[in-house]
Amino acid sequence: MSEHHKVVVIGGGYAGTLAANRLRQRADVEVTLVNPRPQFVERIRLHQFVARTGDATLDYDTLLGEGISLVVDSVTRIDTGARKVHLESGRALEYDYAIYAVGSKAAVPDAIPGAAEYAFDIAEFEAAQRLRSRLDDLPRDAPITVVGGGFTGIETAAELAEQGRSVTLVCGGALASTLSAKGRRYVAKWLSRHDVAVLENTPVTAVRADGVVLAGGGVRGSALTVWTAGFGVPELAAASGLRTDALGRLLTDETLTSVDDSRIVAAGDAVAPSGQALRMSTYAAGPLGAQAANTVLSRVAGAEPAALDLAFTGACVSLGRHAGIRQLARKDDSAVNLYIAGRLGALVKETACRFVIEKRIRREARDPGSMTWPKAGPRPSRGGPGSSYAARSGYDELRERSGNPESAR
Repeated sequence: MSEHHKVVVIGGGYAGTLAANRLRQRADVEVTLVNPRPQFVERIRLHQFVARTGDATLDYDTLLGEGISLVVDSVTRIDTGARKVHLESGRALEYDYAIYAVGSKAAVPDAIPGAAEYAFDIAEFEAAQRLRSRLDDLPRDAPITVVGGGFTGIETAAELAEQGRSVTLVCGGALASTLSAKGRRYVAKWLSRHDVAVLENTPVTAVRADGVVLAGGGVRGSALTVWTAGFGVPELAAASGLRTDALGRLLTDETLTSVDDSRIVAAGDAVAPSGQALRMSTYAAGPLGAQAANTVLSRVAGAEPAALDLAFTGACVSLGRHAGIRQLARKDDSAVNLYIAGRLGALVKETACRFVIEKRIRREARDPGSMTWPKAGPRPSRGGPGSSYAARSGYDELRERSGNPESAR
Protein backbone atom coordinates (compact mmCIF):
# COMPACT_ATOMS: atom_id res chain seq x y z
CA MET A 1 0.00 0.00 0.00
CA SER A 2 1.38 3.40 -0.97
CA GLU A 3 2.06 5.98 1.75
CA HIS A 4 -0.35 8.87 2.08
CA HIS A 5 0.97 12.36 2.80
CA LYS A 6 -1.14 14.64 4.96
CA VAL A 7 -1.01 18.34 4.08
CA VAL A 8 -2.81 20.94 6.18
CA VAL A 9 -3.35 24.32 4.51
CA ILE A 10 -3.79 27.04 7.12
CA GLY A 11 -5.95 29.80 5.65
CA GLY A 12 -8.59 29.68 2.94
CA GLY A 13 -7.90 32.95 1.14
CA TYR A 14 -6.63 33.44 -2.39
CA ALA A 15 -3.26 31.74 -1.77
CA GLY A 16 -4.46 28.94 0.49
CA THR A 17 -7.46 27.92 -1.60
CA LEU A 18 -5.39 27.79 -4.78
CA ALA A 19 -2.64 25.82 -3.04
CA ALA A 20 -5.16 23.29 -1.73
CA ASN A 21 -6.54 22.73 -5.24
CA ARG A 22 -3.09 22.44 -6.81
CA LEU A 23 -1.97 19.80 -4.29
CA ARG A 24 -4.48 17.40 -5.85
CA GLN A 25 -2.03 16.58 -8.63
CA ARG A 26 -1.01 13.57 -6.57
CA ALA A 27 -3.59 11.00 -5.47
CA ASP A 28 -1.51 10.09 -2.42
CA VAL A 29 -1.75 13.59 -0.92
CA GLU A 30 -4.57 14.16 1.58
CA VAL A 31 -5.48 17.84 1.76
CA THR A 32 -7.20 19.59 4.67
CA LEU A 33 -8.01 23.29 4.43
CA VAL A 34 -8.53 25.12 7.73
CA ASN A 35 -10.33 28.46 7.65
CA PRO A 36 -12.15 30.42 10.37
CA ARG A 37 -15.12 31.16 8.12
CA PRO A 38 -17.45 28.77 6.24
CA GLN A 39 -17.29 30.95 3.12
CA PHE A 40 -14.50 32.32 0.94
CA VAL A 41 -14.07 36.09 1.22
CA GLU A 42 -13.22 38.13 -1.87
CA ARG A 43 -11.24 40.75 -0.01
CA ILE A 44 -10.80 42.85 -3.14
CA ARG A 45 -14.59 43.38 -3.10
CA LEU A 46 -15.00 44.37 0.55
CA HIS A 47 -15.35 48.06 -0.34
CA GLN A 48 -18.30 47.05 -2.54
CA PHE A 49 -19.78 44.99 0.28
CA VAL A 50 -19.55 47.97 2.64
CA ALA A 51 -21.25 50.30 0.14
CA ARG A 52 -23.86 47.63 -0.75
CA THR A 53 -22.82 47.66 -4.41
CA GLY A 54 -21.69 44.03 -4.46
CA ASP A 55 -21.18 40.83 -2.51
CA ALA A 56 -17.87 39.57 -1.17
CA THR A 57 -18.40 35.92 -0.25
CA LEU A 58 -18.48 32.66 -2.20
CA ASP A 59 -19.31 29.11 -1.15
CA TYR A 60 -16.27 26.87 -0.85
CA ASP A 61 -18.12 24.02 -2.55
CA THR A 62 -17.92 26.09 -5.75
CA LEU A 63 -14.17 26.64 -5.35
CA LEU A 64 -12.59 23.50 -3.91
CA GLY A 65 -11.76 20.40 -5.88
CA GLU A 66 -13.03 16.96 -4.98
CA GLY A 67 -11.44 15.29 -1.99
CA ILE A 68 -10.36 18.41 -0.08
CA SER A 69 -11.56 18.43 3.53
CA LEU A 70 -12.69 21.85 4.78
CA VAL A 71 -12.42 22.44 8.53
CA VAL A 72 -14.10 25.63 9.76
CA ASP A 73 -11.97 26.56 12.76
CA SER A 74 -9.11 28.82 13.82
CA VAL A 75 -5.54 27.64 14.26
CA THR A 76 -4.06 28.62 17.63
CA ARG A 77 -0.63 26.98 17.38
CA ILE A 78 1.56 24.90 15.10
CA ASP A 79 3.42 22.21 17.04
CA THR A 80 6.35 21.58 14.73
CA GLY A 81 7.83 18.91 16.97
CA ALA A 82 4.72 16.76 17.00
CA ARG A 83 3.64 17.91 13.52
CA LYS A 84 0.23 18.93 14.71
CA VAL A 85 -1.94 21.97 14.06
CA HIS A 86 -3.92 22.89 17.17
CA LEU A 87 -7.37 24.41 16.66
CA GLU A 88 -9.48 26.76 18.75
CA SER A 89 -12.10 24.01 19.13
CA GLY A 90 -9.57 21.81 20.92
CA ARG A 91 -8.95 19.51 17.97
CA ALA A 92 -5.48 18.80 16.62
CA LEU A 93 -4.70 17.91 13.01
CA GLU A 94 -1.62 15.86 12.19
CA TYR A 95 0.40 16.84 9.15
CA ASP A 96 3.36 15.78 7.09
CA TYR A 97 3.52 19.24 5.57
CA ALA A 98 1.71 22.46 6.44
CA ILE A 99 1.14 25.41 4.14
CA TYR A 100 1.05 28.67 6.07
CA ALA A 101 -1.36 30.98 4.20
CA VAL A 102 -2.94 33.06 6.97
CA GLY A 103 -3.06 36.27 4.93
CA SER A 104 -3.04 39.78 6.38
CA LYS A 105 -5.18 41.92 8.63
CA ALA A 106 -5.69 45.55 9.51
CA ALA A 107 -2.94 47.45 11.30
CA VAL A 108 -4.70 50.09 13.38
CA PRO A 109 -1.82 51.55 15.40
CA ASP A 110 -1.99 51.61 19.18
CA ALA A 111 0.33 54.62 19.03
CA ILE A 112 -2.47 56.76 17.55
CA PRO A 113 -4.75 57.72 20.46
CA GLY A 114 -8.35 56.70 19.82
CA ALA A 115 -7.65 54.82 16.58
CA ALA A 116 -8.36 51.36 18.00
CA GLU A 117 -11.41 52.66 19.87
CA TYR A 118 -13.12 54.85 17.28
CA ALA A 119 -11.82 53.91 13.81
CA PHE A 120 -13.29 51.15 11.67
CA ASP A 121 -11.20 49.03 9.34
CA ILE A 122 -12.08 47.13 6.19
CA ALA A 123 -9.36 44.48 5.97
CA GLU A 124 -11.47 41.48 6.97
CA PHE A 125 -15.08 40.40 6.46
CA GLU A 126 -16.20 40.83 10.07
CA ALA A 127 -14.75 44.33 10.16
CA ALA A 128 -16.50 45.15 6.89
CA GLN A 129 -19.79 43.93 8.38
CA ARG A 130 -19.37 46.27 11.35
CA LEU A 131 -18.53 49.16 9.06
CA ARG A 132 -21.53 48.49 6.82
CA SER A 133 -23.87 48.41 9.83
CA ARG A 134 -22.45 51.69 11.08
CA LEU A 135 -22.93 53.28 7.65
CA ASP A 136 -26.57 52.19 7.65
CA ASP A 137 -27.10 54.19 10.83
CA LEU A 138 -25.52 57.39 9.48
CA PRO A 139 -27.42 60.20 7.76
CA ARG A 140 -26.51 60.40 4.09
CA ASP A 141 -24.76 63.76 4.52
CA ALA A 142 -22.73 62.80 7.62
CA PRO A 143 -19.00 63.51 7.15
CA ILE A 144 -16.83 60.42 6.68
CA THR A 145 -13.05 60.32 6.90
CA VAL A 146 -11.00 57.62 5.21
CA VAL A 147 -7.42 57.46 6.52
CA GLY A 148 -4.90 56.08 4.03
CA GLY A 149 -4.04 57.13 0.48
CA GLY A 150 -3.17 53.65 -0.80
CA PHE A 151 -5.37 51.52 -3.03
CA THR A 152 -7.68 50.33 -0.24
CA GLY A 153 -8.31 53.87 0.95
CA ILE A 154 -8.89 55.18 -2.56
CA GLU A 155 -11.33 52.41 -3.46
CA THR A 156 -13.25 52.83 -0.21
CA ALA A 157 -13.47 56.62 -0.54
CA ALA A 158 -14.51 56.38 -4.19
CA GLU A 159 -17.20 53.78 -3.54
CA LEU A 160 -18.73 55.84 -0.74
CA ALA A 161 -18.52 59.10 -2.70
CA GLU A 162 -20.31 57.54 -5.65
CA GLN A 163 -23.11 56.63 -3.21
CA GLY A 164 -23.49 60.32 -2.40
CA ARG A 165 -21.55 60.29 0.87
CA SER A 166 -19.49 63.25 2.09
CA VAL A 167 -15.93 61.89 2.13
CA THR A 168 -12.50 63.18 3.10
CA LEU A 169 -9.46 61.09 2.20
CA VAL A 170 -6.48 61.77 4.50
CA CYS A 171 -3.10 60.56 3.23
CA GLY A 172 -0.07 60.25 5.46
CA GLY A 173 2.07 60.71 2.36
CA ALA A 174 1.25 61.22 -1.30
CA LEU A 175 -2.01 60.01 -2.83
CA ALA A 176 -1.55 56.70 -4.69
CA SER A 177 2.21 56.98 -4.32
CA THR A 178 2.91 53.73 -6.18
CA LEU A 179 1.19 54.82 -9.40
CA SER A 180 2.90 56.80 -12.15
CA ALA A 181 2.67 60.60 -12.02
CA LYS A 182 0.01 60.56 -14.73
CA GLY A 183 -1.90 57.80 -12.96
CA ARG A 184 -1.89 59.76 -9.71
CA ARG A 185 -3.22 62.84 -11.49
CA TYR A 186 -6.05 60.81 -13.00
CA VAL A 187 -7.07 59.44 -9.60
CA ALA A 188 -6.87 62.90 -8.02
CA LYS A 189 -9.07 64.42 -10.74
CA TRP A 190 -11.69 61.67 -10.39
CA LEU A 191 -11.85 62.17 -6.63
CA SER A 192 -12.11 65.94 -7.05
CA ARG A 193 -14.96 65.59 -9.57
CA HIS A 194 -16.81 63.45 -7.04
CA ASP A 195 -16.30 65.97 -4.22
CA VAL A 196 -13.82 63.89 -2.22
CA ALA A 197 -11.59 66.22 -0.21
CA VAL A 198 -8.04 64.87 -0.39
CA LEU A 199 -5.45 65.88 2.22
CA GLU A 200 -1.95 64.74 1.23
CA ASN A 201 1.12 64.54 3.46
CA THR A 202 -1.14 65.00 6.47
CA PRO A 203 -0.64 62.32 9.14
CA VAL A 204 -3.49 61.63 11.56
CA THR A 205 -2.24 61.95 15.14
CA ALA A 206 -5.44 60.98 17.00
CA VAL A 207 -8.96 59.75 16.34
CA ARG A 208 -11.99 60.98 18.26
CA ALA A 209 -15.60 59.88 18.27
CA ASP A 210 -16.49 63.02 16.31
CA GLY A 211 -13.36 63.68 14.27
CA VAL A 212 -9.68 63.20 13.57
CA VAL A 213 -6.75 65.24 14.82
CA LEU A 214 -4.23 66.10 12.13
CA ALA A 215 -0.51 66.80 12.35
CA GLY A 216 -0.14 70.40 13.46
CA GLY A 217 -3.15 70.19 15.75
CA GLY A 218 -5.99 70.78 13.31
CA VAL A 219 -9.23 68.85 13.86
CA ARG A 220 -11.51 67.64 11.08
CA GLY A 221 -15.05 66.65 12.00
CA SER A 222 -15.97 63.06 11.18
CA ALA A 223 -19.06 61.06 12.07
CA LEU A 224 -17.25 57.91 10.90
CA THR A 225 -13.54 57.23 10.47
CA VAL A 226 -12.30 54.33 8.32
CA TRP A 227 -8.67 53.28 8.85
CA THR A 228 -6.96 51.78 5.79
CA ALA A 229 -3.37 52.94 6.40
CA GLY A 230 -1.39 49.73 6.34
CA PHE A 231 -1.73 46.02 6.92
CA GLY A 232 -0.39 43.62 9.52
CA VAL A 233 -0.32 39.82 9.70
CA PRO A 234 -1.56 37.29 12.28
CA GLU A 235 0.87 36.35 15.05
CA LEU A 236 0.52 32.58 14.55
CA ALA A 237 4.03 32.01 13.19
CA ALA A 238 5.78 33.81 16.04
CA ALA A 239 3.44 32.21 18.59
CA SER A 240 4.49 28.82 17.22
CA GLY A 241 8.18 29.54 17.67
CA LEU A 242 8.92 30.21 14.00
CA ARG A 243 11.11 33.10 12.95
CA THR A 244 9.44 36.09 11.32
CA ASP A 245 10.36 39.49 9.93
CA ALA A 246 9.61 42.75 11.76
CA LEU A 247 5.98 42.72 10.64
CA GLY A 248 5.42 39.09 11.66
CA ARG A 249 5.64 37.43 8.24
CA LEU A 250 7.15 33.94 8.21
CA LEU A 251 10.79 33.93 7.11
CA THR A 252 11.44 31.44 4.32
CA ASP A 253 13.98 30.63 1.65
CA GLU A 254 13.27 31.13 -2.04
CA THR A 255 11.24 27.91 -2.25
CA LEU A 256 8.90 29.41 0.40
CA THR A 257 10.10 26.86 2.98
CA SER A 258 10.42 28.07 6.58
CA VAL A 259 14.01 28.73 7.61
CA ASP A 260 13.23 26.80 10.82
CA ASP A 261 11.32 23.77 9.55
CA SER A 262 11.36 22.09 6.13
CA ARG A 263 7.83 20.80 6.74
CA ILE A 264 6.37 24.31 6.86
CA VAL A 265 5.85 26.13 3.54
CA ALA A 266 4.27 29.58 3.27
CA ALA A 267 2.29 31.61 0.74
CA GLY A 268 0.45 34.90 0.41
CA ASP A 269 0.72 38.09 2.42
CA ALA A 270 2.26 36.42 5.48
CA VAL A 271 5.52 35.21 3.89
CA ALA A 272 8.88 36.97 3.55
CA PRO A 273 11.13 34.98 1.17
CA SER A 274 14.79 35.64 1.97
CA GLY A 275 13.61 38.35 4.35
CA GLN A 276 12.31 40.42 1.41
CA ALA A 277 8.51 40.36 1.27
CA LEU A 278 6.57 40.79 -1.95
CA ARG A 279 3.90 43.44 -2.29
CA MET A 280 0.83 42.36 -0.36
CA SER A 281 -1.65 41.77 -3.15
CA THR A 282 -4.14 39.38 -4.67
CA TYR A 283 -1.95 39.43 -7.77
CA ALA A 284 0.93 37.81 -5.88
CA ALA A 285 -1.24 35.48 -3.77
CA GLY A 286 -2.08 33.10 -6.63
CA PRO A 287 1.49 32.45 -7.82
CA LEU A 288 2.68 32.17 -4.21
CA GLY A 289 -0.04 29.62 -3.47
CA ALA A 290 0.92 27.66 -6.57
CA GLN A 291 4.62 27.87 -5.68
CA ALA A 292 3.94 26.63 -2.14
CA ALA A 293 2.00 23.65 -3.49
CA ASN A 294 4.77 22.92 -5.99
CA THR A 295 7.34 22.95 -3.19
CA VAL A 296 5.35 20.44 -1.13
CA LEU A 297 4.76 18.20 -4.15
CA SER A 298 8.46 18.28 -5.01
CA ARG A 299 9.41 17.25 -1.50
CA VAL A 300 6.85 14.44 -1.53
CA ALA A 301 8.39 13.25 -4.80
CA GLY A 302 11.91 13.47 -3.37
CA ALA A 303 12.87 16.25 -5.78
CA GLU A 304 14.48 19.63 -5.16
CA PRO A 305 11.86 22.44 -5.18
CA ALA A 306 12.26 25.30 -7.64
CA ALA A 307 12.96 28.85 -6.48
CA LEU A 308 10.27 31.50 -6.61
CA ASP A 309 10.08 33.34 -9.92
CA LEU A 310 7.40 35.99 -10.30
CA ALA A 311 7.16 39.11 -12.43
CA PHE A 312 4.69 41.87 -11.71
CA THR A 313 2.73 43.55 -14.51
CA GLY A 314 0.95 46.40 -12.73
CA ALA A 315 -2.06 47.04 -10.52
CA CYS A 316 -5.77 47.83 -10.78
CA VAL A 317 -7.78 50.33 -8.76
CA SER A 318 -11.54 50.75 -8.96
CA LEU A 319 -13.09 54.21 -8.71
CA GLY A 320 -16.70 53.46 -7.92
CA ARG A 321 -18.64 51.24 -10.29
CA HIS A 322 -18.08 53.18 -13.50
CA ALA A 323 -14.39 54.05 -13.59
CA GLY A 324 -11.03 52.62 -12.66
CA ILE A 325 -7.38 52.59 -13.55
CA ARG A 326 -5.10 49.81 -14.70
CA GLN A 327 -1.55 50.97 -14.06
CA LEU A 328 1.03 49.15 -16.16
CA ALA A 329 4.42 48.35 -14.67
CA ARG A 330 7.79 46.85 -15.38
CA LYS A 331 8.54 43.32 -14.24
CA ASP A 332 10.10 44.74 -11.08
CA ASP A 333 6.71 46.32 -10.19
CA SER A 334 7.83 49.89 -10.84
CA ALA A 335 5.17 51.93 -12.63
CA VAL A 336 5.55 53.16 -16.20
CA ASN A 337 3.79 56.20 -17.68
CA LEU A 338 1.10 54.09 -19.28
CA TYR A 339 -2.31 53.24 -17.89
CA ILE A 340 -5.87 52.39 -18.89
CA ALA A 341 -8.54 54.50 -17.22
CA GLY A 342 -12.23 55.40 -17.16
CA ARG A 343 -14.91 52.87 -18.04
CA LEU A 344 -12.35 50.66 -19.74
CA GLY A 345 -10.26 50.77 -16.56
CA ALA A 346 -13.32 49.67 -14.57
CA LEU A 347 -13.88 46.81 -17.00
CA VAL A 348 -10.25 45.71 -16.68
CA LYS A 349 -10.49 45.77 -12.87
CA GLU A 350 -13.72 43.75 -12.86
CA THR A 351 -12.22 41.28 -15.34
CA ALA A 352 -9.18 40.91 -13.09
CA CYS A 353 -11.37 40.20 -10.05
CA ARG A 354 -13.25 37.51 -11.94
CA PHE A 355 -10.06 36.12 -13.45
CA VAL A 356 -8.64 35.34 -10.00
CA ILE A 357 -11.68 33.23 -9.16
CA GLU A 358 -12.53 31.65 -12.51
CA LYS A 359 -9.16 31.24 -14.24
CA ARG A 360 -7.03 30.57 -11.21
CA ILE A 361 -8.87 29.04 -8.25
CA ARG A 362 -11.73 27.27 -10.05
CA ARG A 363 -9.51 26.19 -12.92
CA GLU A 364 -7.08 24.62 -10.45
CA ALA A 365 -10.03 22.80 -8.88
CA ARG A 366 -10.90 21.32 -12.28
CA ASP A 367 -7.37 20.85 -13.57
CA PRO A 368 -4.73 20.83 -10.80
CA GLY A 369 -1.39 22.20 -11.93
CA SER A 370 -2.79 24.21 -14.83
CA MET A 371 -2.08 27.71 -13.52
CA THR A 372 0.75 29.72 -15.04
CA TRP A 373 2.01 33.22 -14.23
CA PRO A 374 4.47 35.82 -15.57
CA LYS A 375 8.09 34.94 -14.83
CA ALA A 376 10.97 37.33 -14.34
CA GLY A 377 13.71 34.96 -15.45
CA PRO A 378 17.22 34.82 -13.98
CA ARG A 379 18.20 38.32 -12.98
CA PRO A 380 20.38 39.80 -10.24
CA SER A 381 18.62 40.46 -6.96
CA ARG A 382 18.94 41.61 -3.38
CA GLY A 383 17.37 38.42 -2.09
CA GLY A 384 20.28 36.01 -2.39
CA PRO A 385 21.01 33.16 -4.81
CA GLY A 386 18.04 31.95 -6.80
CA SER A 387 15.69 34.72 -5.76
CA SER A 388 13.55 36.71 -8.17
CA TYR A 389 14.63 40.29 -8.82
CA ALA A 390 11.14 41.20 -9.97
CA ALA A 391 9.60 40.14 -6.70
CA ARG A 392 11.99 42.25 -4.67
CA SER A 393 12.63 45.52 -6.50
CA GLY A 394 10.40 48.57 -6.51
CA TYR A 395 8.12 47.56 -3.66
CA ASP A 396 10.11 46.59 -0.63
CA GLU A 397 6.95 46.82 1.41
CA LEU A 398 8.58 47.48 4.74
CA ARG A 399 10.61 50.33 3.26
CA GLU A 400 7.43 51.75 1.73
CA ARG A 401 5.73 51.70 5.10
CA SER A 402 8.54 53.63 6.74
CA GLY A 403 7.94 56.55 4.39
CA ASN A 404 4.25 56.09 3.67
CA PRO A 405 2.20 53.71 5.80
CA GLU A 406 -0.49 53.04 3.24
CA SER A 407 -0.24 49.57 1.70
CA ALA A 408 -0.82 49.16 -2.03
CA ARG A 409 -2.98 46.18 -2.84
